[in-house]
Amino acid sequence: MTVHTLVTALPDPEVLRARCRALALLDALLDPAAPTHTFFPEWRRGVDLALMDNGSGDQYAVAFDPAGVFLHGFDHECAATPWRTWPRAHWPGLLDGLPPSLAHYPEDPEFQFEEFFDATVCVWREKDAPTWSCGPVTFTADESDGADRLFTLLTDGTPDTYAAYAEDYFEHPVDRTAVAAVQSGAALTRRTATTLSPTADFAAMAVRARELGHAVDDRTTA
Repeated sequence: MTVHTLVTALPDPEVLRARCRALALLDALLDPAAPTHTFFPEWRRGVDLALMDNGSGDQYAVAFDPAGVFLHGFDHECAATPWRTWPRAHWPGLLDGLPPSLAHYPEDPEFQFEEFFDATVCVWREKDAPTWSCGPVTFTADESDGADRLFTLLTDGTPDTYAAYAEDYFEHPVDRTAVAAVQSGAALTRRTATTLSPTADFAAMAVRARELGHAVDDRTTA
């Protein structure tokens, strides 16, 4: 999968936002000290931000802006890495066509490394646009931009896909029913939290869930 497949596989913005929020809560339950996925409601006024950092050099960010959604990712091992040349250079066409309403994001210092926008994948969707868009990038059969490695959990929001990822990453079994409860947006219960993480501090997890905008049912019998 390259960005050209990604733009057809991403869900609508509100579904994507819900998936990002669920990933952040699931990771917080499984690894509260160092979650891979995070979500910041009101990161800036009117803007929610989802982040992924796998600790091995691969990252993505999704900005949910009143003007639309801007998504970018960086796969440090793929052919499209800006580090393939020096000075660094984006893959041809990466940002071509980015609308003015979202064009400030690549210039944002928080999305830059050493004053450069490190990205191998960029996708956007302006408010009220019917589909996702990307620049006119092209790849040969043996070239990739990392979209397949970076965004599977966003394009496939099923419990099995997340659980398979989590079991590999955290190296222990993950209950699919509990994952499905979080992904559905159902209120976080003690049972769901302890099923996913028997040692979880439910009070702390409830605070985090509410910070993410996720409902909580803190009854002792729930």
